Amino acid sequence: MGKTVVAGIKDRETNQVVAKVVPSTAGNILKPFVTRNTLPKTIVYTDESLSYKGIARIHAFVKHSTRQWVSGSVDTNGIESFWSMLKRSYMGTFHKLSPKHLNRSVQELVVPRHNMRLLDTADQLAVLAFGMEGQRLTYQQLIASNGLPSGARA
Repeated sequence: MGKTVVAGIKDRETNQVVAKVVPSTAGNILKPFVTRNTLPKTIVYTDESLSYKGIARIHAFVKHSTRQWVSGSVDTNGIESFWSMLKRSYMGTFHKLSPKHLNRSVQELVVPRHNMRLLDTADQLAVLAFGMEGQRLTYQQLIASNGLPSGARA
């Protein structure tokens, strides 16, 4: 099983996040993720990773490698706040994020914790209940092999 990473986008106007587990940070993975989750006239702000070079969007970037975090209106602070929340959840709630269940953990942070944080409790519960309809995770699915040797739970 290869390295898994999480790709994410935060819309500056709505403050909504889209995030998912992807197999790598290569351009052939990240560019389609960005274009699928943005409108054609979207201005995309990223770090200087070459993976975004040639993206089919207006693109501006900051150079984190030279300690440039902001350049005018260009920054990645919005999505960085989401990454911070993911890291805090790892340390405080999840304690472990296995590749097998990583996307479930990420989606729990995206929807109820981040994208619905401004809704009142009743509205949050209504949205969650609607999203759970027809969903089921059995105990056998939960404990099924993740394909790692020796039954390791990396």
